Amino acid sequence: MRNKYILIFSILLIFTCILATNNELIPKLSAKDPLPLIAIANYGPHSSLDQSISGIKSELALQGYIEHKNIEYMVVDVGFDTSLIPQMIANLKTKHPKVIVAQATPVAQFAKHAIKDTPLVFTAITDPVAAGLQDISGSSDRQDLRAMLQFSKLLMPKAKRVGLLYSTAEMNDLALVTMMKKAIALEDMQLLCIPVEHARDVPLRMQAFRDKVDIIYVGVSGVVQPSLPAIAANAKKMGIAVFNADSAAVIQGQVLASFGVNYQAVGMNAGKLVAQVLRGDETYKNKLIYPSLDDHIGFVSLATAKELGLKIPTGLANVMVVE
Repeated sequence: MRNKYILIFSILLIFTCILATNNELIPKLSAKDPLPLIAIANYGPHSSLDQSISGIKSELALQGYIEHKNIEYMVVDVGFDTSLIPQMIANLKTKHPKVIVAQATPVAQFAKHAIKDTPLVFTAITDPVAAGLQDISGSSDRQDLRAMLQFSKLLMPKAKRVGLLYSTAEMNDLALVTMMKKAIALEDMQLLCIPVEHARDVPLRMQAFRDKVDIIYVGVSGVVQPSLPAIAANAKKMGIAVFNADSAAVIQGQVLASFGVNYQAVGMNAGKLVAQVLRGDETYKNKLIYPSLDDHIGFVSLATAKELGLKIPTGLANVMVVE
């Protein structure tokens, strides 16, 4: 009987040892690691900025970073309210992203000083140097304004006077004024610049263009661009053609034309830098990418041209005519 108990005990001991050995071979289960996060701090909802975000995602997808598979995005904006930028940046920092993309000058300028321990990439900045952002990496939306003016003269050969609204509070806008003055001089045209402090001032400021300009150019200003419907409506009453920085308003039939940077390309340039960050490639640092002429595209509204009594030339290179 005693031998029977010894045998049973021995069997149990061997079985216990086998279980213990097997447990050592089974890896310990842990919670699934979250996917790397890219945080995009946007200034506000607008077609050009939306295209830039799309370009970032497209470029990263081309480089193998697929949303919900091996990367995640968090996109937030402040509705063009600069007072909310500090809160937006603070909230994003708590999410511990792998990289933060700051879109538009006010956001990037604040982020530069507020973010110290997370890689920062900017995008949609007209003049990074004038904005004090040359020591961080990013993608500029600086367009070839002389090419835009040449395009406007193809559509309106008699046009000589250009009107420009600009925000007094945005470095992007001040840079635009400087660059436009240089381009205007090269094309032997005249420029009338009208300052705007708030979007609500736009309809009143537009009256300064009456009988004084042939075309109005609208840049990507966070103050002026959202007021484009009011600009287009007032310009139509005055018989003035509007050239916009991006194509959405042309496609919608609001304005005559656009010739500017393709914001999808601007975003893709930023996406290249973000991909370098994710790969641990330190060469992304202090790199500024500017659009090439190939990154520009023109659009013309046939319906608006007819309203203005204009005939669109045929065979325009890199230009799309929309109904």
